[in-house]
Amino acid sequence: MNQRVLLERLFSDSSATRPGLAQSTGLSLPTVIAALNDLEAVGLVRQSGLSEVAHGRPAATYEPNPDAGAVVGVDIGHEWLRLIVTDLTGGRLAATDIRNSATTALGLVDLTGSAVESIKSEAGIAAGALVHTVIGSPGVYDATRQRINYAANLPGWQRLGIAEALSAQLGSELTIDNDANLAAIGEHSYGAVRDIDNFVYITIGTGVGIGLFLNGSLYRGARGAAGEAGYLPLGQTLVPAPADRPPRGMLEEAIAADAVVAQARHLGMSEPLTAESVFNAARNGDSIALKVVEREAEQLAQLVASVLALFDPAVVVFGGGIGQNFDLMESTITTALRAISPMTAPLTRGALGQQAIVMGAVASGLEIARRHAFDVRTARQPAAGE
Repeated sequence: MNQRVLLERLFSDSSATRPGLAQSTGLSLPTVIAALNDLEAVGLVRQSGLSEVAHGRPAATYEPNPDAGAVVGVDIGHEWLRLIVTDLTGGRLAATDIRNSATTALGLVDLTGSAVESIKSEAGIAAGALVHTVIGSPGVYDATRQRINYAANLPGWQRLGIAEALSAQLGSELTIDNDANLAAIGEHSYGAVRDIDNFVYITIGTGVGIGLFLNGSLYRGARGAAGEAGYLPLGQTLVPAPADRPPRGMLEEAIAADAVVAQARHLGMSEPLTAESVFNAARNGDSIALKVVEREAEQLAQLVASVLALFDPAVVVFGGGIGQNFDLMESTITTALRAISPMTAPLTRGALGQQAIVMGAVASGLEIARRHAFDVRTARQPAAGE
């Protein structure tokens, strides 16, 4: 227990002296010295230098050993795969974005596997050094059935066998998590809400979802589906769900990227159209694009009003491809919200942009990997003759 306390303190503070660790943890100096020696012997910490002191002998400083393992975070999106590799201290070793060119679910599994192998090679990770991989994906992973549910925007992704195929490609030390949940973790760990323990992260892009960070931790619900906001009966649907894919929720059909495109087309904007091009045109003053953005913001206000009534967050954070354009929608959202609800909270854009999900995957992976590395390296080895 003393070793774990000291290692967690070093991960938090980056480096410290033995007297400093004794003071911050309340452990005695002899206990700290013995525990650090044990952690150093199994390769979890290392001496990093000497502290600068005004008087007396400099004290040795200790830090977590970054070579104790590595973590891969992966964001699997409709258009892009984003990957980051870090060591166990969180130091970035490699990062890449890859266009999602897969045409089938199994093809996406293969693409993910090859992307992970490629970035591991780029990062120079030795065999066996990868401790954990976290994948952010649309939908909710059902560990009992080993199936990803509610992933309508990735064709075939809800089929039985996809999760097992990912595990076969990437190894058993794998976590599959919802993308909005990971984005919330990313913004809390590295982004716009690092000091806030009650917030809601709303992501709007190809799909719609929310991450609920309540009372200092992520709230998942009884079956992991808390935050599947796309299924709320809100909004005015413009885009009928195609018969060849799983049904999306009413709100997602009304405000996701293809609904923005459909509205722009309905109002006569020139092709080719994407949600990104519509928002870019609005930034340049295009009158039709501005009407599309206004409609999108008015419908988002309904979602914000629901969030405020249900969860009373300290902050509402916007992300995703559309959410990153919050500055264009803020005034309309605020005005529409005032008309339908007396409740208010600060509204802000996420700080991590399109990196929020993969950064959340890294943060989640580091927490798991650090525990795993500690458990494996400090496991008691049988003495000779036992």
